[in-house]
Amino acid sequence: MRTALLIAAVLAMSPLAAMAEDAVRIIDPWARATILVSRPGVAYLTMESARDDQLLAVESPAADRVMIHAIENSDDVSRMVNLDALDLPAGERVALAPGGTHLMLMGLKKRLTEGGRFPLTLQFERVGAITVSVPVLGVGAGGPAEDTQ
Repeated sequence: MRTALLIAAVLAMSPLAAMAEDAVRIIDPWARATILVSRPGVAYLTMESARDDQLLAVESPAADRVMIHAIENSDDVSRMVNLDALDLPAGERVALAPGGTHLMLMGLKKRLTEGGRFPLTLQFERVGAITVSVPVLGVGAGGPAEDTQ
């Protein structure tokens, strides 16, 4: 019995158990700086959910609207398609990254300037709203780790 309690206590302190049953973790959010306010901005991040969930919508005071876009390839032509929702399978990381699924910030209120930050609120089916602060990296940045080199 003591062994079972000890194992349970150790497991309860593990990083996986530390993520609440309904939690969604937002990892490394970032955006690229924009040159013109008339052009859309783009933001990236990685999400990890302890349970199956769905990203239903995204909003930010930095833009009139935020759209979830995926890249669709057909006959050697790539095009962006708007997604109504994005599935988050339990225990898997879902990356929004350059060249793939990403967040388009349409109708920017002002340019996204390198070194700045803006709030982004993600609305999930199960866990509700999560707001993150998004750092703005350089125009040609490939991600947070790459930008520091």
